[in-house]
Amino acid sequence: MIKDKTIFITGGAGFISAHLCRRLINDNRIVIYDSFRRDSLKDSGLSNHPNLTVITGDILDYHLLKSSIPSTVHIVLHMAAVAGIDTVIQDPAHTMEVNMIGIHHLLKALHELGRIPQVERLVNFSTSEVFGVQAVRVNERTATNMQPVGEARWTYAVSKLAGEHLVHSYYQKHGLRSVTVRPFNVYGPGQVGEGAIHDFSVQAVRNEHLKIHGEGDQIRSWCYIDDMIAGVLLCLERDQAVGEVFNIGNPRGTITILGLAEKIVHLAGSSSKIVHVPKTYVDVELRIPNIEKAKSLLSYSPAVDLNQGIAATIEWYRKRQAP
Repeated sequence: MIKDKTIFITGGAGFISAHLCRRLINDNRIVIYDSFRRDSLKDSGLSNHPNLTVITGDILDYHLLKSSIPSTVHIVLHMAAVAGIDTVIQDPAHTMEVNMIGIHHLLKALHELGRIPQVERLVNFSTSEVFGVQAVRVNERTATNMQPVGEARWTYAVSKLAGEHLVHSYYQKHGLRSVTVRPFNVYGPGQVGEGAIHDFSVQAVRNEHLKIHGEGDQIRSWCYIDDMIAGVLLCLERDQAVGEVFNIGNPRGTITILGLAEKIVHLAGSSSKIVHVPKTYVDVELRIPNIEKAKSLLSYSPAVDLNQGIAATIEWYRKRQAP
C-alpha cells in the first residue's frame, strides 16, 4: 500500500491522473503540475482536497518545472503529453517538443536537484502507438514499428518511444528506479478530449449521429480506467517493475469500431444512427495487447467486462447531460 508519500505528477489534470489521484490522495501528499489545456480534475471532486497542491505550468518551462518539484519526493509520474489524433495532426512539431523535451526536462531536473536517490519509483507513460499500424498480441519484446516520415500522426509514437529510451538510460546510468507503461485504449467516466468511447457515449446520450471514420473495421482492445489504475499501482508497488516496460490493457475488450458504436447505442437505449464519414488520416487497423509480462511479474489481471465498463461510462455522461 502506498502511504505517507509525496507524489509529483506532470500532466496531473489528465483523465488517468485524476482517477489515480482519487485512489492515492487520502493517504499521501500529491503535487500536480499541468498546463490545464485539458482538465479532468474539475470533475474529480478533489480540487480543494488538503493533500493536493496544484501548480499551473508548461512542461517546456524548465525553470518553473524544476522549482515545482518538492524538496522531498518519493514517487514521480510523468503523464504530461500532447495526445489525441486530431490534436497531434494539427501541430506535430509541438507534439514532439512537448513529448520529447518534456521528459528530458523532468529527468534533468531530478538529476540536477539530487532527487534521484530519494525517488522510490518514477512511472513514465508511453503509448501502444509505438507498435505501428498492425499490432496483434504484441508483447514488450515485439519490435516497435516506426511509420513513414511525413505522416503527422506518427510524431506522437516516435516522441513517446524516444522518452522510453531516455528513461531507461537514466535507470542504467543514474540508478533511477523507473518503469514505463504502454496503455492500450483506456476509457471510462471522466474522460475528456478525444476517444471513440468518449465521443460515441456523448453522442448516444444526446441521440446524435455516431460518426465512424471509414468502414469501422478497425480493431481495438478497450481497457476500463479502474483496470488501468490497478496496473499503474502495481508498477508503483512491486519491486519487479523497476527497469521494465509493461503493456497495460485488456485483450478481452477487443471489438471493431463499428461493433463498439452498435454496442454503445444499444446499451444507451439511444435512437442515434451510425453514419460513416471519410477517413482523412492514417489509422491503426489492429491493436491487441499481450499482457502476459504484467500478469507474470505484477499479477496484473483486468477485471472489468466491456459491457460493464461502457454502461458505467454512459451513465456518467448521461448524468452530465441532465439539466
